[in-house]
Amino acid sequence: MLWHELTVHTTEEAQEMISNLLYEAGAGGVSIEESGTLNKIRDTRYGELYDEPLNDIPEGEAVIKGYYAETVAMDEIVAEVTPRVEELRGYGIDPGKALISWKTVDEDEWAHAWKQYFKPLRVSERLTIKPTWEEYTPASPDEKIIELDPGMAFGTGTHPTTALCLRALEKHIASGDEVIDVGTGSGILAVGAVLLGAKSVLALDLDPVAVESARENVALNRLEAAITVKESDLLSLLGGERAADTTAGDMWPSARPGYTADQAGQEAVPAAASAAEGLGVTLPVRVVVANILAEIIVLFTDDVYRALQPEGIYITSGIYKDKEGLVAEALKSSGFEIIEVTREEDWVAFTAGKR
Repeated sequence: MLWHELTVHTTEEAQEMISNLLYEAGAGGVSIEESGTLNKIRDTRYGELYDEPLNDIPEGEAVIKGYYAETVAMDEIVAEVTPRVEELRGYGIDPGKALISWKTVDEDEWAHAWKQYFKPLRVSERLTIKPTWEEYTPASPDEKIIELDPGMAFGTGTHPTTALCLRALEKHIASGDEVIDVGTGSGILAVGAVLLGAKSVLALDLDPVAVESARENVALNRLEAAITVKESDLLSLLGGERAADTTAGDMWPSARPGYTADQAGQEAVPAAASAAEGLGVTLPVRVVVANILAEIIVLFTDDVYRALQPEGIYITSGIYKDKEGLVAEALKSSGFEIIEVTREEDWVAFTAGKR
């Protein structure tokens, strides 16, 4: 079967937004290749092995490829995607050169070729990500294995932001914790949280493809009893109106009806949501984790604050280095105390506490 391969030369900063744009334009799959220059330091602190060779993509840049059915009119796709990529500059996201081209390729060139580079990867002291098609024996009884089949719609879990979140979860998860994973994607953080000792996780995503992928990966790890996956956002969960337009500036309004003051009188707790059935957790929870874009993170820090117990922990990443200050200010404005900031390559993760 033949497919059209649309290639966008852009920046690592813009890769997630452009990937979303390609999916919205009908891509059946997206691949991302980041800089692999000799100047790039690869993290081997947990004994990682890298089978993918270094490439000649300049540091800070990325090449994104979207795949479209042979019957699709690619001139129309290019005409749709090009101005939307340029619009990112108006949102403070630099797409770099934003060079767009396309060609026709055979399905075997892309559908399965990427799997040869996805090997078991030790991402923390206790967690290893293992693709379902690979054999692997844990090095010790303490090593926990995350079985993952990301398909073509999601990454392999080896992106720095995922690793940063998993390491933070390893540091802060306590036995019996209840957790909310916002923007769960493949479900990797939800699975990792349970393997690290969480009693239950509510995994949320607005993308139905992500919801299906997360459920499949939860099943692969035999954790259906501990992880509930729902097509929702945090605002809907807390009892607010779900926004139809996710680009609207008031997607996460800071004041909404349906809240009752808690005994301390310091924050609002959604009484209806805390008693709702079918969530798998009881609000408020002790840990919330979100690995999504910085521009989205800053819109719902108030909601995360309300969803957390006093002294609760919020772990968030997906933050490119030039957005670190933006996220830090949003966390502080919502009442969080920043406990730790960790970095890998050009990406940042925050661990914040509810005062």
